[in-house]
Amino acid sequence: MKVATFNVNGINGRLPVLLRWLAEAAPDIVCLQELKAPQGRFPIDAIRAAGYGAIWHGQKGWNGVAILARGADPIETLRGLPGDPDDSHSRYIEAAVAGMLVGCLYLPNGNPAPGPKFDFKLRWFERLEARAAELLATGAPVVLAGDFNVMPTDLDVYKPERWVDDALFRPEVRDAFRQLSAQGWTDALRRLHPGERLYTFWDYFRNAYGRDAGLRLDHLLLSPALAKRLKAGGVDRHVRGWEKASDHAPTWIELKKSR
Repeated sequence: MKVATFNVNGINGRLPVLLRWLAEAAPDIVCLQELKAPQGRFPIDAIRAAGYGAIWHGQKGWNGVAILARGADPIETLRGLPGDPDDSHSRYIEAAVAGMLVGCLYLPNGNPAPGPKFDFKLRWFERLEARAAELLATGAPVVLAGDFNVMPTDLDVYKPERWVDDALFRPEVRDAFRQLSAQGWTDALRRLHPGERLYTFWDYFRNAYGRDAGLRLDHLLLSPALAKRLKAGGVDRHVRGWEKASDHAPTWIELKKSR
């Protein structure tokens, strides 16, 4: 079972990249972020032609999340994070797929920090923690996958000293990620590659990809029931080098079959 997350940075403009990667990597479950498309503009026909069922939570121009399943239709369990009736952002969707629960998220960027956007990010993190605790309490196999917009450690950023005041790396955000993990979640890629510099994002500016000046923003957090099935994982870094690519690369794990 291969589970992946991919911030596509505009699903319609980069649809050829997504379809090419789906054909090459053949993931079983995919969480997508930054669709940047309203609900009616999601390219469901092309996704189905590629062999995937999907649910999605769209928004015009920005945000937007989706869950794809190869040869199956995800069963939606939640749309949007509870806890803030004024939050109109399309940043969370959840589904039952292949015997597990999948939460797909696009956490706010939060810049500039400090400021209202940073405060919103921290409040959103608190709401995610609350939902994550509910999911863990079910005892079900659960994965929380997406663009968390946080580099948890110095290993996750090419020059940590340059990011100390950024909303992606400020102590408050890293503390929130640690608090979330402390509930019992396993950071899958860090578990598999404990001392390795792994990046999932390279800016379009200053030849960041060519210089490997990257950030690890995209994470897959596993509940205890799934963590024991973790077999492999990595980043499809080469996809970032394709023509008209997203500034993120697909990040994936492989899980052993459940007994």
